[in-house]
Amino acid sequence: MAEINRYLKSDIMKKIKNEAGLTKKAIEVAEKYAINRGYKGFSKTDSSKEKVESLYRLLVHDKLVQPLAKDQENILNMKHKLALWIAKQLPDDHPLLK
Repeated sequence: MAEINRYLKSDIMKKIKNEAGLTKKAIEVAEKYAINRGYKGFSKTDSSKEKVESLYRLLVHDKLVQPLAKDQENILNMKHKLALWIAKQLPDDHPLLK
């Protein structure tokens, strides 16, 4: 079991190319998705952390993102999951994937 957990931890945090840009794009797309689902949107005073957590939890709830293990739930891992999610949604020739 420890070997599996070690593997999962290394896989979760494996750095992806242009992760910051992908995360920004993921937040943008996920916000539009949330609004289309009936969410009223975020206010200008909502922090980035609040947005990331809310959008991550929405995507997990809708089964678009596989949830993190409870002991792995933190903002850094949530951002990483959002970046992975959007990377799979973008076309192969998108500038963020190069």
